[in-house]
Amino acid sequence: MNKTEFISAVAEKANLSKVDAKKAVEAFIDTVSNELKNGGKVALLGFGSFSISEKAARKGVNPKTKAPINIPARKAVKFKAGAELSDLIK
Repeated sequence: MNKTEFISAVAEKANLSKVDAKKAVEAFIDTVSNELKNGGKVALLGFGSFSISEKAARKGVNPKTKAPINIPARKAVKFKAGAELSDLIK
């Protein structure tokens, strides 16, 4: 499911126009993105939580040339599914 299909599904389930559903979906994405950018965490009870994890710098190997490379430290977005979501997809 892509973003357009997701917006259509939200509009149908919530009995909203596609324009209103698009605004709601984009507001959700912006809110989660801004909270993670500011170092926060977003927890949605029953669904899951979004957080940032720190990945340490490490050494790697270029698979093509076998030359060693340095992989810099970075931040990554992490999603952990909630209990209800996990039970639903079993």
